Amino acid sequence: MKVVIIGTNHAGIAAANTLLDNYPQAEVVMLDRNSNLSYLSCGTALWLGRQIDGYEHLFYTNAEDFKAKGAKISLETNVTGIDFDQQIVTAVKDGKEFQESYDKLILATGSHPINPKLPGADLEGMYFLKLFQDAQKVEEELSNDDVHKVAVLGAGYIGVEFAEAAQRRGKEIHLFDAENYPLASYYDEEFGQMMGKNLQDHGIHTHFGELAKEYLGKDGRVTGIKTDHGEYDVDIVINCIGFAPNADLGEGHLAKFDNGAYLVDRHFQTSDPNVYAIGDCANNYSNALQAPAYSALASNAVRSGIVAGHNVGGTDLEGVGIQGSNGIKIYDLNMVSTGLSEKAAKAAGYKVGVSDFEDTQLLGFMKEKQPVKIRLVFDTETRRLLGTQMASEYDMSMGIHMFSLAIQEGLTVDRLAQLDIFFLPHFNQPYNYMTLAALQASAKDSEE
Repeated sequence: MKVVIIGTNHAGIAAANTLLDNYPQAEVVMLDRNSNLSYLSCGTALWLGRQIDGYEHLFYTNAEDFKAKGAKISLETNVTGIDFDQQIVTAVKDGKEFQESYDKLILATGSHPINPKLPGADLEGMYFLKLFQDAQKVEEELSNDDVHKVAVLGAGYIGVEFAEAAQRRGKEIHLFDAENYPLASYYDEEFGQMMGKNLQDHGIHTHFGELAKEYLGKDGRVTGIKTDHGEYDVDIVINCIGFAPNADLGEGHLAKFDNGAYLVDRHFQTSDPNVYAIGDCANNYSNALQAPAYSALASNAVRSGIVAGHNVGGTDLEGVGIQGSNGIKIYDLNMVSTGLSEKAAKAAGYKVGVSDFEDTQLLGFMKEKQPVKIRLVFDTETRRLLGTQMASEYDMSMGIHMFSLAIQEGLTVDRLAQLDIFFLPHFNQPYNYMTLAALQASAKDSEE
């Protein structure tokens, strides 16, 4: 069986390793237009902010590793077309066209940064943060003593992380977002405002509720940005407003999800039984929504690659679904969430209940007394947990995995309130905030 994998980052790597490690009969061919693979872009801000020594360890594998396992891998290779009827992939490398036949095809083509089509978008000094090459260009700018003011468009994870990184490099940062608070895709406003204050306390100029209208420039280079609130002088602009799926290769043949990603089932099989799609180019299944959804996270990409790899190899395996679990650390503030925020749950049509609770992680006689804020979001009709958000200067991040599992398994807040959680002063309190938030939710009238 010959398997062609198009795309060699997290999802494609997971699929390839699954096939190579478990199905020796599989002939694996890997194609990618990039010159490198396995770049952990989530570490870009740590490198740019000088919080780690260098970028070298942001790559966790290379082409030689796959060649050693028996795969044929071709980087800097542009796939120009797919004949789905004949099951042939056409590609170009070094100006020469070649073809690869396949028995099974795995599309792991990822996503691309959304480029706002604003006047001035072609000016120099405008950057995205996706590939390693993008990070290298931004690093050059941050090392330039003539670059003082940096505009960051988009206060999601990448925008907020980069804002911290550039501020650590001594730059004046202006962070813009059309939403009224940062991290709005993952957190409700009360939590987002905590991050907003955290950024402001560290000297970052936040411009929430502002919509960019135009990039201003002189002699072909960006010099400012115009919003619906005013004009700001800047030396470079970093666009971080989101990502869209790379799903052009299947156009006209493969069914698509609402946002243009490939539509797949729980096995990551597309509408063509010989084609699978994984990672950011495909949808997934949300256990919070109990419906197909799109979530561009590396953790989801890896799991989708593992599931697709086993199915292609001949093992019937259904993906368990996702909760969109995520976390972020900016300066000393840790925030984690899973499932749906209150805002997202209401938008999805649920009758929503919320339980907010705040307490210290440890007992009062312990030296560490950082408060932890938690919010449980649940369906008042079924009592099912829909989402959880937590924030603290204490590293309570591992606790979110319990709530992720609870959502995956359809647990109610009433059952969650009775969960067996151990106590030891070194770790928590006998009546800890997770239990008390669940008890509070359980006490709320189911007709609320």
